[in-house]
Amino acid sequence: QAKLKIETLLYQAQSGEATVPPLLLSEQDSFGQLVNQSVNGLSEKMRPHYYELLHLAVKASGAKPTKKYSQAVKTIVEATGKTHFRETVGIWLAFLISMENTEEEHEETWRNRTYYYITRTFLQHQNATIAKGLVWSLVSVSDPTILVMIGQLAERAFQKIPGVGPAAAAIGNACLYLLSQSEGNEGVAYLSRLKTKITQNNIRKRIQQSIDQKSAQLGISPHEVEEMAVPHYDLVAGRKEIAFDDYQLEISLLGIGKINQIWRKPDGSTQKSVPDFVKKSALHQACLKAVRADIKEIKKSVTVQRDRIDRSYVQDRSWTYEKFCQYYLHHGLVGWLTQRLIWSFDLNGQTIPAIWYDNRWEDVNGSPLSGINDATSVTLWHPIQSTTEEVLAWRDRLEGLEIQQPMKQAYREIYLLTDAEVNTRFYSNRMAAHILKQHQFNALTGLRGWKYSLMGGFDDGRDRAEATIELPEHNLQASFWINELLSEEAINDTGIWLYVGTDQVRFTQASEVRNLIDVPPLVFSEVMRDVDLFVGVSSVGNDPQWQDNGGSPQLRDYWATYSFGDLSEVAKTRKAVLEKVLPRLKINQVATIDGKFLKVKGSRKTYKIHIGSTNILMEPNDQYLCIVPSRSAGIGADKLFLPFEGDRGFAILLSKAFLLAEDHKITDPTILSQLK
Repeated sequence: QAKLKIETLLYQAQSGEATVPPLLLSEQDSFGQLVNQSVNGLSEKMRPHYYELLHLAVKASGAKPTKKYSQAVKTIVEATGKTHFRETVGIWLAFLISMENTEEEHEETWRNRTYYYITRTFLQHQNATIAKGLVWSLVSVSDPTILVMIGQLAERAFQKIPGVGPAAAAIGNACLYLLSQSEGNEGVAYLSRLKTKITQNNIRKRIQQSIDQKSAQLGISPHEVEEMAVPHYDLVAGRKEIAFDDYQLEISLLGIGKINQIWRKPDGSTQKSVPDFVKKSALHQACLKAVRADIKEIKKSVTVQRDRIDRSYVQDRSWTYEKFCQYYLHHGLVGWLTQRLIWSFDLNGQTIPAIWYDNRWEDVNGSPLSGINDATSVTLWHPIQSTTEEVLAWRDRLEGLEIQQPMKQAYREIYLLTDAEVNTRFYSNRMAAHILKQHQFNALTGLRGWKYSLMGGFDDGRDRAEATIELPEHNLQASFWINELLSEEAINDTGIWLYVGTDQVRFTQASEVRNLIDVPPLVFSEVMRDVDLFVGVSSVGNDPQWQDNGGSPQLRDYWATYSFGDLSEVAKTRKAVLEKVLPRLKINQVATIDGKFLKVKGSRKTYKIHIGSTNILMEPNDQYLCIVPSRSAGIGADKLFLPFEGDRGFAILLSKAFLLAEDHKITDPTILSQLK
């Protein structure tokens, strides 16, 4: 900064004008190259103003811009014009969203041995400071387009670089500041989405603080602030039409992250491809580009809102019917989710579950509800609140209406206290003694709102950690104990253990351990469901290649026990769905359910696919068959009605069953070598 000040004084002395000298960004990264080229291409009238901006941005420090900084930006904006300023700076920052990290190979020699390693960087240090200052400069001129871009930039800035951390935390924090300062509710909507996408606990806490500040300003709860901020994208019940002359582009939600697009001609007929006249018109192309950007945002937003509704169980949420209609039932985006879920209504002292069908609320028997008014209390129905018979009746009802729920509700796993847990009183060992892939476990905890810190082989005095979740509505904290697995071979280059062991689950209140009997049943069930998810997804027992990976005998023994052991609650739910689905599949003549396996009779062998892990044994001697599913595994499930979305394990199970039912068509040499 001292150097810049001296250069500025010398420049002003030589030119005789109170202007700043040109400031060039480092061209060690492509962002610097872009900005330098862009400024150089500006008119002689505009160029000095943007040099002033860069001189200002390079000194950006602290958590937020000072009044002096904001006033200086305001002067520059008045000189350039809001539109020119917003578009120019917006283009620069938008470039960062898709910019890749730079990799550099290094060679070092020590004690006559040569070592090679790679470093990864996102932005050169000074360029990162300038980018942070540029984000601040948009606070007073932001519009909906800028907010979309800033939300995406925040995601990119907080992406982790292996062994380094967030790519550009300072830029990400500047984005959070801009979103929190934006007028209206759109900025909070992006903060709400970021909270579910980002796994770093300190950043999630900062986002929540911004949402809390907004709620204090409005005098309402943080939950309601998030509800108010959800964009509807001009959707009505999950669909909308956009006019292109006398053609209409119809977009409609089909599922989580799935949107259908159809072009409707003037005569009412349809086509999938973009009409030629749209391709030839610059105006129509610009409109179509905006629609596609909307579609991309809708796909992301519907997932975020589904997850937010799912979390409402432990948040003990309830609404008056008036607010429920405003934020849920009649909301263009959220309404699509709402109408596929079961809700409980407090009517005349009774709690009656119902679903929206044929523009009215109907109970499990299809009878309409009466007596609902604006003051009626509404909550999200949970199967733990009903008898087994009622839950089964709701499953049949949804299947009869062919309503696919966006999350597990009617088929939601329930975790009741066992005799063993009653006896241990203060802890549950139900999920103990599992071996998890620590990095995958860490990512899952973040997505579900838990806090966890990776454990490593460094000497920090810890041999145990806890994954915790705060339950403020119940004045509780739940913790899942995690233990180190000491093994020289099970550690990565940064000193982090690859695998960890699981231990007990506890609940505390004001640092005092609570008796499990005193924990509300719904809260206990939801916490245990999360823990079961962590184990079910990140257990090494799900890795079909584990036998080839080696490892200690302890890990190999666990893998075999888990891979083909008793079904978890999630797997039991999967089995219940499979029992209904299997008769409708074309493989039903060669596939049967046998205990914890889906047995498939092929031309070469008879196969047993474990319903939980989806790992495979071959009869008659239970020889293991390794088939690694692709990321798009789901053949057999795409055109099949399933009662809920989100169980990728079910899709993998079916894809393996369809493959093995026609094993004579297998051409993969890796699989064929195992079938000899």
